[in-house]
Amino acid sequence: MAPRIDHIDSWIFDLDNTLYHPSARLFDLIDERMGAFIMRLLGCDAEEARRVQKLYFHDHGTTMAGLMRHHGVDPEDFLRYVHNIALDRLTPDARLRAGLERLPGRRLIFTNADADYAARVLEARGIADLFDGICDIRITAYTPKPETAAYDSMVGHLGIDPERSLFVEDMARNLTPAKALGMTTVWLDNGSESGHRDHLPDHVDFHVNDIGDWLDSLPQPWGIS
Repeated sequence: MAPRIDHIDSWIFDLDNTLYHPSARLFDLIDERMGAFIMRLLGCDAEEARRVQKLYFHDHGTTMAGLMRHHGVDPEDFLRYVHNIALDRLTPDARLRAGLERLPGRRLIFTNADADYAARVLEARGIADLFDGICDIRITAYTPKPETAAYDSMVGHLGIDPERSLFVEDMARNLTPAKALGMTTVWLDNGSESGHRDHLPDHVDFHVNDIGDWLDSLPQPWGIS
């Protein structure tokens, strides 16, 4: 039996590879810029830069967190550089917009990116006006998901009651701290890189493959018949 959701008044969404599909390959552009940043920082070749990038991503939640910890990188320098990309790979999605509009209560963003970039992505998807707040990496003092402190910052900043909140994420490991707080969790298993890493089924209330299908499947009055 599916968990109750009629008590939910805060609908929280991850951003990248959640509110657009990984097939847009937007992260290819960000990956390229991360690699260039690391090559310049460490004076290494592209192969070593990629090894460092992925190692830090897996060990620290974000590449940036690893660079800060091990190399003293200024996070703002990193954020400005890697998110300076074109967003023409993204297009408005009328079905996604309609599904989000049907949700009762507040719609919110919790992302390891920065709010400036998040706003650009939401605008490119045609849904910026639907969201009531963003908790970004600056709000969490550059502490990324899945660190518990990031979730504590999010709860305080967005003013949510975890027991009345639902969180949608493409990275399964990022749902574990949310579930520990009492949130209803949705794993969007859509093929994003390492999305299955540290997947704990007991921490996932809804395991879905397509965000549009899931929004449409929600019970009336939120879904469609």
